[in-house]
Amino acid sequence: MELIKRLEELCVLDGISGDEGAVRDYIIKAVEGKCEYSIDPLGSVIAFKKGRQTPKHKLLFSAHMDEVGLIVTHICSDGSLKFAEVGGIDPRVLFGKRVYVGKDKHLGVIAGIAIHNLTDKQLEKAADHSDLCIDIGVDSREEAMKLVKPGDSVVFDSEFLRFGEGRIKSKAIDDRAGCAMMIEMINSELEYDTYFTFVVQEEVGLRGATAAAYTVDPDYAIVLESTTAADIPSSTEEKRVCEVGKGPVVSYMDRHTIYDKELYDLAFSTAEELGIPCQTKTVVAGGNDAGAIHVSRGGVRTAAVSLPCRYLHSPASVIAAEDMTNAYKLVTAFAERIQKL
Repeated sequence: MELIKRLEELCVLDGISGDEGAVRDYIIKAVEGKCEYSIDPLGSVIAFKKGRQTPKHKLLFSAHMDEVGLIVTHICSDGSLKFAEVGGIDPRVLFGKRVYVGKDKHLGVIAGIAIHNLTDKQLEKAADHSDLCIDIGVDSREEAMKLVKPGDSVVFDSEFLRFGEGRIKSKAIDDRAGCAMMIEMINSELEYDTYFTFVVQEEVGLRGATAAAYTVDPDYAIVLESTTAADIPSSTEEKRVCEVGKGPVVSYMDRHTIYDKELYDLAFSTAEELGIPCQTKTVVAGGNDAGAIHVSRGGVRTAAVSLPCRYLHSPASVIAAEDMTNAYKLVTAFAERIQKL
């Protein structure tokens, strides 16, 4: 299957942290018969793909299945829903957005205080989620409780769209892009035996990766991710972090991990040999499952390869298709070079 088509099929699925079942079911169906796999107690998929050779090093690829979203915490007397954030969401992206609530996907709209009722102080900043609610089109708690309940997942209503010059817009690109690349690797012929973990609950604290990495106990790990691209006209050069269309991003450091320097250099030399663009982050920010993996057991030599993504953790994340294609080329070659270390 075309890599971008695989990404589309994954992004349209709903799977906030702790509720990744639909994504897990898709992945299992996509890899069944191509590898050995198991599901750990937290719900992560741990897969092993036999290659042409037994490797010198045990290598793990990891990506997370979960996306950011919301969870219902209270049903108000007027039928509106209060909620908490699941994962890091900029409150500016919430007001007025359409969402789906619960397993039956009841349509809702995120609402707040009307602008003409805001105080001068409230007008100075985006509304906190505690000042917002979800309108599901009913007028009482009793009617709402027939449809939803506290603990129900809330996901963004967002189409997967291709637009402009090779751009893609969708929710959940973080990190269905990594999952898509790993599925494609499992469905291909690999040179070396390789482990893959499709993990849960990254967005709320790297929880799935903590358990899965302990189980696999790898020597090396490559984390596949999406990372913030702030390449909009108002950003100065050093604040752009990375740029869409300029290739996969290899990190040297973020808020959770200082990455293995030899692997960092090897990733860039691999990209140069392949003739594909590659970049690093110009700001030390964020984090990913590498934060849990690299300190698992006795320690794991770890690298992260990410897609530059605008408007991360929103209903309208944007990437370049060519960046994803180049990331896939890079990580498959990178993995083979690690076995020669």
